[in-house]
Amino acid sequence: MKIQIINGPNLNLLGKREPEIYGSETFEDYFENLKKRFPQVELHYFQSNVEGELINKIHEVGFSFDAILLNAGGYTHTSVAISDAISGVTTPTLEVHISNIYKREEFRHKSIISKSCVGMIAGLGLKGYELGVMYFLNSPNL
Repeated sequence: MKIQIINGPNLNLLGKREPEIYGSETFEDYFENLKKRFPQVELHYFQSNVEGELINKIHEVGFSFDAILLNAGGYTHTSVAISDAISGVTTPTLEVHISNIYKREEFRHKSIISKSCVGMIAGLGLKGYELGVMYFLNSPNL
């Protein structure tokens, strides 16, 4: 099984940015542990602060990978283009958020990309990515 993790804007600052919300671990360190936790899965990681690069990565893996875990960051609430990219590929995408977007500012309560995703995990910290991998490993449709 091949799973692509895609993180959007400002997630390159994990471990430094608002640790009271996002924790103190970098995503790169977390990703290394995630790969050890799931040696049977070929995990790939991509992060960009640029909307078009996120769309290009979705297009690149969206017909050849088994699953995508996407944390679109702030683009979750604004990007019709990312939603359209998810809808345009055959690889199922699961939306992931480290924080509980419904406990934050009201503008974060609306996800434009949710309608294009198979589901959403929010508010469970970095553990949400692990749960996303487990979901896809146990999904009978893959």
